[in-house]
Formats: sequence, structure tokens, C-alpha cells
Amino acid sequence: METLAIKVKIGDREYPMRVKPEDEGKIRHAGRMINEKLKKYKSEFGLDDSTDLLAMVAFDFMVESLETNAGNEQDSVHIQHSLAHISALLAKAV
Repeated sequence: METLAIKVKIGDREYPMRVKPEDEGKIRHAGRMINEKLKKYKSEFGLDDSTDLLAMVAFDFMVESLETNAGNEQDSVHIQHSLAHISALLAKAV
């Protein structure tokens, strides 16, 4: 499996990593998103402590992930109900 050696800067540090070529864009985008939130929290709350800032960013992303997962679960339930309804209609038509 081919991997690329890249460095992703988060805050004031660079993190070397090896990634699949098809994941490079996603990894770099994630780094940019983290840095944007770091800047946002730094300016909004006037914090300079990188540990506090990173903790807030991690918390924010986790809340977003939980909300997304809950939405996906609701969509999944809706799709399952729709498929069951369509199957019932098809069974009646046969």
C-alpha cells in the first residue's frame, strides 16, 4: 500500500504522518478546520493556552459529530420505514 509522508500543522506544531494518497485532501482539510476553530476560540474568548483551546475544539467537533450521527440515525429509520411501505405496496400489487 502506497503512502505519502505529509506534515499537518495544528496550532503551533507540525505533525508528520503517513497517509494514503486518496486521504491526503481530507487530512489536510481536517487540519485547516481545526486551525480555523482554534483561531475562532482564541479571538472569541481571548485564550492563549493551547491546551484549553484544543480541548474546546475537540469538544465542539464531538458535539457536531454526535448531532450528525443522530441525524443519520433518524434518516436511517425514515428510509427503513419507507422501504417497508414500498415493499408492502409491491406485495399487494403482485
